Amino acid sequence: MEPRRYSGNSHWYHETQASYRAEQAPPLYPEAARADDRFLLGLQQQGDALAPLFHHFRQTLQAGQALSLLLLPDSVTPTLTHTLTLYDKLATALTVAQVNNIQRLCNHYAARLNPLSGPDSSRESNNRLTQMTQFARQLASQPAVIDAAALQRLDEVGLTAPDIVTICQIIGFVSAQARVAAGVQAMIGLPVCWLPGLNEMIDAEAQRFATQRAWRPCLPPLERRYASPQQLAAIEAAQESCALTEMAWLLAWDEQALRGWSDWHSTLSPATDLERLAQAVAARINGSTLCFESYRGPYADELRQGVEHALNACRREPLMQALIPFAAQLTRAPDRLSAAHLQPLLAQGVSQQQLFALVLRVALAGWNNRLVQALGEH
Repeated sequence: MEPRRYSGNSHWYHETQASYRAEQAPPLYPEAARADDRFLLGLQQQGDALAPLFHHFRQTLQAGQALSLLLLPDSVTPTLTHTLTLYDKLATALTVAQVNNIQRLCNHYAARLNPLSGPDSSRESNNRLTQMTQFARQLASQPAVIDAAALQRLDEVGLTAPDIVTICQIIGFVSAQARVAAGVQAMIGLPVCWLPGLNEMIDAEAQRFATQRAWRPCLPPLERRYASPQQLAAIEAAQESCALTEMAWLLAWDEQALRGWSDWHSTLSPATDLERLAQAVAARINGSTLCFESYRGPYADELRQGVEHALNACRREPLMQALIPFAAQLTRAPDRLSAAHLQPLLAQGVSQQQLFALVLRVALAGWNNRLVQALGEH
């Protein structure tokens, strides 16, 4: 039976179940697809009071905009080694946005996905989309559960090594974008979502952090003899500006994403002590031992046991009592972040500029954590 390809929702069913509609239902918010700024999605226009802040971080925000256009462009031409279609990429982005329950992102990616034709109605295509969606949902919501078997399932449905690296970059980027958007909306005083989302992320078990083990890639890294000049240039840039240099040859399967990822790193000033602690909180919750072990600051031993242990240890330090819950909330459930989570930090003398830097650091840490968890094992 020859598969048929219809627009709308019919791609979710076998063709004997599908019902073709001559007129496709429009997205709920069609204007969301036409955002000029595809990173903050109009928040800069709504946050006039934060204009000086946006100006100060303009290079970082521009790098985020460039990443959005790079990872989720208007058109995609699949090849033999890069088989992901635009539908695949936007469906992945929408899944991550829905997991994080950031309404602004959901509206944008849903509106962009709506007019696209989905995969054909064959069992293989549906299975491929199902595995990609499941992987995106797990990596976005609970990075610690991802293992080599998850990558094997993607390989079994036809994704290549460059495809897997790209999809991990998209999941990491949209997860970071969700947290930056949530942080900005909380600073403006806007609600992040309309209805509560899924349950909060469960912290990774302390047992993962009991012993230090070497990180090993689950995919074959790019070999130097096969690397193009563009890939070599991206690897060099990543090794100069990023902490996860051991991943550069693996991430080079998608050299454009690697270059954009390292460019975003390079726009940030060296991390302060507070920012390093916030990143460590994110790594502890996400279960990224490789990222966590780079932290050598106060309360590292207590944090290794759990976030609550660190809070108990610093109960006489008001600034730490404000910082750790903020970083934990932004990591676990960005949709529930509100101005109430920011007020304790502001009361301790943290400026809005320092606060937004913390938001960016937690967002970027989550992206790095997800890359480490998805593409390697300890």
